[in-house]
Amino acid sequence: MKKYYSYLLILLLIQLAGCSEFEKINNNPDATIKVKPSLLVLGQLTDMMYKSGGKDYVDYTTVPKQIFVAEKLEDLYYNRFWRTGFGAYESLTNSLKMVELAEEIDKDAYEALSKFIIAYRLYDISMYLGDIPYSDALKGETGTVKPKYDTQKDVMKQILDDLDKSYALFSNKKGTIEGDFVYNGNFDKWKKAISVMQLRVLMNMSKKESDTDMNIKQRFAKIVAEQSLMESNDDNLQLVYGTESSMICPLFKNKNVFTKYYVISDFIINMLRDYDDYRLFYYGKPAPVKLEQGYKEDEWEAYPGTNPVAPFDEIKSKQTTEDYTCINLRYTEIETAEPLIRLGYALQNFILAEACLRKWITGNANDYYLKGIRASMEFIVKHTPDETRFHHGRMMTDAYINNYLSNPDIQLSLTSASFEDDLKKIITQKYLASFIQHPWESYYDYRRTGYPVIPINPKTNLNTDPNKMPMRWMYDQRELDYNRESVDEALKRQFGGSDDVNALMWILK
Repeated sequence: MKKYYSYLLILLLIQLAGCSEFEKINNNPDATIKVKPSLLVLGQLTDMMYKSGGKDYVDYTTVPKQIFVAEKLEDLYYNRFWRTGFGAYESLTNSLKMVELAEEIDKDAYEALSKFIIAYRLYDISMYLGDIPYSDALKGETGTVKPKYDTQKDVMKQILDDLDKSYALFSNKKGTIEGDFVYNGNFDKWKKAISVMQLRVLMNMSKKESDTDMNIKQRFAKIVAEQSLMESNDDNLQLVYGTESSMICPLFKNKNVFTKYYVISDFIINMLRDYDDYRLFYYGKPAPVKLEQGYKEDEWEAYPGTNPVAPFDEIKSKQTTEDYTCINLRYTEIETAEPLIRLGYALQNFILAEACLRKWITGNANDYYLKGIRASMEFIVKHTPDETRFHHGRMMTDAYINNYLSNPDIQLSLTSASFEDDLKKIITQKYLASFIQHPWESYYDYRRTGYPVIPINPKTNLNTDPNKMPMRWMYDQRELDYNRESVDEALKRQFGGSDDVNALMWILK
């Protein structure tokens, strides 16, 4: 796929830079010589949707301690964060190009999509690092090869402003977008995704709710009151896998030889057991040794957890003796598996529940919270064939889901004294719904709220402070090599000059 896009980029450069004599000689009078923006839309959406969705995607779930890969030892598993790349910037220049190449009648539509993609991808980079280039970014063709770094506060302002512009442009309903394999050019669905993205950005700034410049609470409430929101899982911004080789789920057995080593942690298994939550039977499959001991595949005891912060040899030993819960066959035996959600209805409802809890909006936090849980369960059921090997006889029927949601232990108390307990419940359910979907979102929630309380073992923790989780990554080495002045200025402004993984970025202070 990457080779294909590289080829398209070469064609684009030839079309833009080729000499007039070459064009006169080689033009086919019966065919267009203009590269269509749809080709760039395809690449941009693939980069955005598939990011963190490649063959190593499950490795990232080791940060919030959902899964451990028992075959290979990597620093990330034990919280050693290194440097993160700026590769998205290189790709995003094509997001500007697709607007330039669009017909005049379609420019609003392509600009709306471009602003969303840029905001979406640079938001994650800022969440990894802190201050990043934004106002000066993507200007290489005009000579800005060493962009300045905006403060994280200004980055978030610009992200929210660009999302506002994107929403307004989609609302104009002018033109069309070719190459949109996500929503097939449905502007109304894009508007809903933008709203969820805005709410996500604002909620991750909860520590800054008193900042009058940002107007977080007021802005959040205005979006909820005036903009389109997702109404069901059908509105999810998601990557739907296909049967073509380039679109098969990266966990499919013929694409990923490591899937048999994906050990599910006792951290998430114990949470599911505490709630008598059948999602365990859809997330995992029973341990072979437990079946040999006579346990049935629909018994909780057949699903042993593995301590995700234990020494690697201990985890490896459990895998070798087959006394562990591996990921479910539905991830490895079905080419299309379940879609990879980037922004979804369940996420929206958990965010709205927290907003009610924080008094940012009116409404019942418990209602939104239960809608989020239901959306998670219904999504899983919809994308799981009704075969025992995929749910192990513990089907999440409508009756089961309704019974689960009526459990008194699940409900929020909604008293002033119960705020922390209610917040913990919301973030915990958000975490349970994120399995092989939103590993970074779970990590962001942990940094912001302290929930879920991720286990830390000082004896195995490779962070420079063995008693803590890292709070950020370090800047890309290439930036240090070629744009050091800007990086040094950003480091001095934020962290006293030190590129420290334990330092708190603006959004966390």
